[in-house]
Amino acid sequence: MSTQEYSRIVSLRFPPQSSGQPMMYNLARHFDLTFNILQANINPRREGHMILELSGTREHYRQGVTYLQEQGIKVTPVAHEISRNEESCMHCGLCTALCPSKALHLNVETRLVDFDQDKCTACNMCVTVCPVRAMIMEVDPNSW
Repeated sequence: MSTQEYSRIVSLRFPPQSSGQPMMYNLARHFDLTFNILQANINPRREGHMILELSGTREHYRQGVTYLQEQGIKVTPVAHEISRNEESCMHCGLCTALCPSKALHLNVETRLVDFDQDKCTACNMCVTVCPVRAMIMEVDPNSW
């Protein structure tokens, strides 16, 4: 078994019955994984959503993901990068209302939407709301 460090950013969608369970504790304790929570919205008795970076050996990562899926959690790889097609963007500002990291924000001087990729957590919310599909999710084909 490889001991080389392996790290991936994943999106977790929790069904209501799993939102109160100690999933992150179990990943750390049983699978020797470390995690960095990039974004979280967990409410008891309601669906939850987290974006986190999981790190450990490749085998422990796979075991941890399998464990999460067995608990009814939808695990999907997150893009390592969100980009914007500048020609398509009409600077409507819809994305700014949903961006939890404030990577997308209205520049009051230019009245245009600025995109700071360094702040972006690749949560994908801007991609889903953009009416002209100017925001693009670039998925790493090696995410798993």
